Amino acid sequence: MHTITTSSSTSNLLPYSSTSLQSPHIKKTNHLSLSSLITISHHHTPKVTTKNLGNPLDPNRNCKKSVLVSASGSLEAQPEKQEGVLVAAIEAVSEIVRENCGGSLSSEECYRIAEKAPNYVKMLVGSVSELGFDQDSSFFKDRVFEMGVEKGDKGIVPFLETSFGLSLPSAMHLSRLCLSSNQTLSKLVVKVNYFKETLFSDDGDEDCGDIGKIARRMMMRLSISVDDDGLQQTLAFFEKTQARRGGLNLLGDKDASFPRLIQSFPRILLLSLETRLKPMFEFLKDVGVPKRNLRNVVLLYPPILFHDVEKDIKPAFVKVKAEYKDLGRLLLNYPWILSSSIQKNYMEIHSFFGTKTVPKSSVDLAIKRWPHLLGCSIEKLKVMVKQLAELGISNKKLGQVIAKSPQLLLLKPQEFQQVVNFLKEESGLDEETVGRVLRRCPEIFATDVDRILRKKIEFLNSIGVSGACLPFVIKKYPELFVCDVGEALHPRMMYLMEIGLSRKDVASMVSRFSPLLGYSIKEVLRPKSEFLVNTMRKPLSEIVKYPRYYSYSMEKKIEPRFWELKSRNVECSLKDMLSKNDEEFAADFMSVEKNPDHVR
Repeated sequence: MHTITTSSSTSNLLPYSSTSLQSPHIKKTNHLSLSSLITISHHHTPKVTTKNLGNPLDPNRNCKKSVLVSASGSLEAQPEKQEGVLVAAIEAVSEIVRENCGGSLSSEECYRIAEKAPNYVKMLVGSVSELGFDQDSSFFKDRVFEMGVEKGDKGIVPFLETSFGLSLPSAMHLSRLCLSSNQTLSKLVVKVNYFKETLFSDDGDEDCGDIGKIARRMMMRLSISVDDDGLQQTLAFFEKTQARRGGLNLLGDKDASFPRLIQSFPRILLLSLETRLKPMFEFLKDVGVPKRNLRNVVLLYPPILFHDVEKDIKPAFVKVKAEYKDLGRLLLNYPWILSSSIQKNYMEIHSFFGTKTVPKSSVDLAIKRWPHLLGCSIEKLKVMVKQLAELGISNKKLGQVIAKSPQLLLLKPQEFQQVVNFLKEESGLDEETVGRVLRRCPEIFATDVDRILRKKIEFLNSIGVSGACLPFVIKKYPELFVCDVGEALHPRMMYLMEIGLSRKDVASMVSRFSPLLGYSIKEVLRPKSEFLVNTMRKPLSEIVKYPRYYSYSMEKKIEPRFWELKSRNVECSLKDMLSKNDEEFAADFMSVEKNPDHVR
């Protein structure tokens, strides 16, 4: 069990687990030593029930909170009396909060805290009523105030109930821990405001929308046994959130996520602001976590707040061989890396790939790019490594593949096999070619067949690339499967048709030189097409005959050779001009005498 050190001079060691706060043992107070209270009358102990009634000063009070009603008269019979009892009790609690907040709360905020703490108010009114005091008494408010003072929570319990929705027993238990650790109400208010400003301000809203999706992905990809408290508590936090309406998407709601965080990890409030929380957030920002993303890191792994930067976090990254410059990205993508269970699995993963003679550097690069691997069990890895081996991917080749696309190792076997079957059955590739495609562009095998891969085949068919040509097109440029149709493939082919090529021309060019599909309009297609037509004065039919023209460097090959030939009055095809190496080009053309009039 991890421990934390509070700012108390007695250095109380407190586990960060919230388990002890779920069902605390609360002693019932049978006798109160209030000097101002008269002897208890056992003949007048009214029962207490609840009804819905709001702040009588609020025009919308009928829609508000649960309030106390004496069994001696119903709300309908004595509404004014009960409103008076409620107002008196709320004002008494408000005064308790105001006297203990050290000026950190306004009078309106104190009243709002009291108004939104119905369980605490109910407890005080019930305790006063049990002592035989008449709720009609003009001193009833004073009795409630004195009862609150006697309870000794110093305004912390209503603050916790209002701010985080803690149950009364949990709030009382946590308040005792706060007081024993020298955490006063004023300190809690400052700490909570710091949390809200640092983690739960509007600045990070745009970056937190997908946090629920990230949490689900982390849970789904965790296949190791978890034996450390931090990760166990985090999973319990996720499960509790998932069980509520809205599920894990609630993590992206700043108004809902902060109370739920404290409900599951209430001892966060016991941490020292100056010696623990501020240094932690400064460290996170120093290693590259943007302020707007701090909330993600904390909500995805709340126990990080209980870690000491020097004693826990930095040594944890040393264990997984992470460089300092990578810490921010690793924490942002996979804060579970701080879990001892995850760190233990890191060693087991390296040991496993060591038996497969995979270079250690490849494994570390794979983890750096896809840290979710650290939550993957060895048994699951064995299954995927076996499937890769069946396609000729092993040893050093395996290292190259997983370093480039580590997400392959987290696929389900049937997902991987579905892609293999698609390439064989619908794309016409043999098994050897599938293996070569896997080595060259492994990310293809982590894509969805129906949503992505099949649409690329449909696109090729739409521009006239026939089924017989598909295997050659894919073999020469498998990257087409990871190009976006709407953003890349379609606009590029449309550009070629817009400059004067026919659909048949484009289909012919792609069938013979499929890397054409990957060239940027702005960087490649437009400047080279314009140079061909405007400067070289050649017809577009030249690029139909030799589409590989687009693959050569304008500065290093196309322009120098064109001007060299022009200076000698030499006319030749694009293929003759560009396909030869420097020795062949010199032998064929450099012996021709230059024409001074054509020198550039």
